[in-house]
This record gives sequence, structure tokens and C-alpha cells, in this order.
Amino acid sequence: MDRTLESLRHIIAQVLPHRDPALVFKDLNVVSMLQEFWESKQQQKAAFPSEGVVVYESLPSPGPPYVSYVTLPGGSCFGNFQCCLSRAEARRDAAKVALINSLFNELPSRRITKEFIMESVQEAVASTSGTLDDADDPSTSIGAYHYMLESNMGKTMLEFQELMTIFQLLHWNGSLKALRETKCSRQEVISYYSQYSLDEKMRSHMALDWIMKERESPGILSQELRMALRELEEARKAGQELRFYKEKKEILSLALTQIYSDPDASSPSDDQLSLTALCGYH
Repeated sequence: MDRTLESLRHIIAQVLPHRDPALVFKDLNVVSMLQEFWESKQQQKAAFPSEGVVVYESLPSPGPPYVSYVTLPGGSCFGNFQCCLSRAEARRDAAKVALINSLFNELPSRRITKEFIMESVQEAVASTSGTLDDADDPSTSIGAYHYMLESNMGKTMLEFQELMTIFQLLHWNGSLKALRETKCSRQEVISYYSQYSLDEKMRSHMALDWIMKERESPGILSQELRMALRELEEARKAGQELRFYKEKKEILSLALTQIYSDPDASSPSDDQLSLTALCGYH
């Protein structure tokens, strides 16, 4: 623990040289420090150069407790985990959680190396019914995970998280299962989606999938949204990274909005992309 704290102080001294490392997390101006940290990162290493800096979102509420989310360059999302009696307090608490995770992300142990991959694969094997031999077989879940890690060698865990979130959503959405039925290999799917970021176009396609599911099983959208909101709240209160849960909520909300604003939305027109067209496979 002492070594970790010393490493964090060293990172703060490098990225925020005019700040006192011992006082960083006690400073009430943690919002500006988080902004400053990522601006400095972008200047030094061009981290996530195509992204904005730091974006905050406060949930509408007539009174306390208030909830605030902060999204970092690259898409990682964090929220306040304490019970906050003002919007400003919620914003500061979310910024503090994000800053701590941003600093931890700079530690050498948070970068994907050969040693990290070996340890991660061993942990994955221990938590499943797979074996170490599966790591060399991309057709297995362990092998696909191994391939994803090796394809992202040198990246930090926050950088890797965006790709992982895409595949979590594709699994939740049922798209991965559909792709397997079209005989697409896991390597092909990983290679394809590694080229893309999680944007409005991808969210719209996933929302369309859920509109189709609602047509087949009325009520499933509301059920999934309730579950997503519960998972998001539990993860926020636990101080976890939130993007997967928040994206689920956004996709389901988008689908419901489209259904209520356009009753025919559940019947895709001919010019809407099919799953295989969306994924680039034929």
C-alpha cells in the first residue's frame, strides 16, 4: 500500500507539478484538478486526441440526494458514491472518484504487458471451466480474451475498457450470438469492432435491435431498463466504472423513446441496416 501511495505521489508530481501530492484529494477544487490532469495528459502524450476533455452530467432531481456522473476522454464513466445534499457536492464527489481512478491508471501495473496478460488469463481460467490450453484457441472465450489483450498490448486499462464495453454490450444485446450463427470467427469480430468507437450510430443500431425484441416480447424493454437502472445505481454506490451500465440505460431509453414517438419504429424500413450489414460481414 505504501508503495502504491508513493507511486501515486510521483505521478501527481509529474502530471500536476504545482500541486502538493499530500493535499490533492483534500482539495475542494478537485473538479479543476481532474480537468487539469487530462489536459496535461493530452498535451504530453496525445491521449485520446479525438475526444473532448471531461464531461459532467447531473441527474434531474427535485431535491437531495443528488447524483452526478463524469465521463473521461475515451469514455470511462464514474459517479458520486456518497449521499450528496447539493449538486456541487455530487459533482465534486464524482470528480474525486474519477481522479483517483485516473491516477491509478498511470501505475505500471495498470498497463497491458506480457506479464499482465499471463496473470489475467490465469485468473480467467480459474473463474471458468476453461483451461490454459484454451488461451491459444481464438474460438474459445478464454482464447478470444487472450487475443483481445494481446491486440491491445501497451495500452492502459482505461484505454482497453472502451473495447471491453463494446463487447459487453454486444453480448448483452445478443449480437455476438447472432454473429456466431453467421459463422464469423471471434477474431474477425474482434478485429472489426476494434476499429470503431462506441458512438451514436452504434447506439442507434443497438436500440433498433431492442425495438425488434420488444415487438417479439412486449414489455421486455421496460423490464431491461428497470434492471439497468438498478445495476447502474448499485455500481455507482460501489465506486465502480459505470460506462457499461450507463450505456445500457441510454440504449434502452432511446429504444423506448423511438417506440412512443413513432409506433411504426418496431417495423424497420428496407433501408435500415440488417445485423450482417451493420457488422460488415456477408
